[in-house]
Amino acid sequence: MARRKHATALAIATVLAVGIAPAALGGASAFAATGPDAGPTARASASTGAPDAGAAALASTGTVQQQGGPLVVASGEEGAVTTRVEVYVSQRIQGKVRARLLLPTQPNGAGDEDPAQYRPVTSSCAVNGGAFQDCPWDSPQNAAPLPDTDMAWKLTYDIRVDASHDAQFLGDVTATLEVLDENGNVTDRGPVAFRFVKGTPEAYLRTTVLARDKAGVLWQYPSGGRADQPLRARKRIGGGWNVYTAVASLNSRTAAGYGDLVALDRSGVLWYYEGSDNPDAPFKPRQKVATGWERYTALTSYGHGIVARDRDGVLWRFNVGGANAPVPLFESRTRIGGGWNVYDAIVAPPGGYDAAARDRAGVLWSYGSGYPVYKPRTRIGGGWNAYDALAWTGNLDGVSRDDLVARDKKGDLWLYQGAYNRDGSLLPTGTPRRIGWGWGIYDMIL
Repeated sequence: MARRKHATALAIATVLAVGIAPAALGGASAFAATGPDAGPTARASASTGAPDAGAAALASTGTVQQQGGPLVVASGEEGAVTTRVEVYVSQRIQGKVRARLLLPTQPNGAGDEDPAQYRPVTSSCAVNGGAFQDCPWDSPQNAAPLPDTDMAWKLTYDIRVDASHDAQFLGDVTATLEVLDENGNVTDRGPVAFRFVKGTPEAYLRTTVLARDKAGVLWQYPSGGRADQPLRARKRIGGGWNVYTAVASLNSRTAAGYGDLVALDRSGVLWYYEGSDNPDAPFKPRQKVATGWERYTALTSYGHGIVARDRDGVLWRFNVGGANAPVPLFESRTRIGGGWNVYDAIVAPPGGYDAAARDRAGVLWSYGSGYPVYKPRTRIGGGWNAYDALAWTGNLDGVSRDDLVARDKKGDLWLYQGAYNRDGSLLPTGTPRRIGWGWGIYDMIL
């Protein structure tokens, strides 16, 4: 699937119950008493090439039977699934037997979406155990062509479907499989049902948490994108990261290896790590950005730039300029305001325009996005000095917006789901949920 960051909302009126009762009443065996193989008379008819009364009866009641009921398709990275459809042909067809799958609506996007580049649903089809061929759902008239075959009284079609995260909005879809003769006349038809459900988002839709251990090794935890798996097992990025006093994201990060970092070393040199688009090695080798940054004591993300606090407690905004430059060229800094030395933690979601700051009394404050950077602060609450590390992240569990993670002094990691306040500020909400332990080995989390 091509990388896309927004879902396509589709409304489909479907009725799954129509035409699938025979499968529920016994599958293929339900046709044993009336189908082409019902008995000696039927076998004789088949041997002479003439349809029998049993086949004619099936034509009036429906000869297309989907095995196992509606195909459940997880929309995400789970991969393709296959449904089998058996067709008992009700009359002899001259020449090749043709078939198609009629869809109730176009599932592959609307508006400015380009179906040639963006296909939430891809499919391939096979007949009678043959090779799979493309049978795209975005064919003209919403009719996916199935492979041609020679005449047989029983045909078996396998329909393999894969779906991206966006396809979950299709919900229940009932298509119609039609069998046609060489002149395009429909001889048999019946329903084939699909149920698109929410799956695991693809890597480009999932974020990451980064953590540096006390030996200077940087680790990446890809998010799972599910409530039951907010974080996956860690992956080693590399060593030597203990030379840095601060690290910040320049934009949002994904588990597919997208996202850039800047890092400030102890001599005041600012370094740039470009995202590689490789999930196994998410950052390219560092490049030098600037010197003289030893005046800053904290860095955090702000959109496609950063904010930095100097030794006097003044907060400054740096926007990234020079789009064609090999490294970020920060525009002239903009003063946000003074007094930020009252905070011992300042965190922002990667690529976001909000921030949270904890004062030395343990009170957490939220700063919503505004001009020049933040709106006036909103008090979230006290007691946050129970944690010795805080980090706004992207959406970890697929439920809320950006999430806040907090490590307590025992080394347990807790997740607070993010939500927007009425004034537009981003707040950690709800009861925290423990999502990890043993995180005391890290001296930096972002």
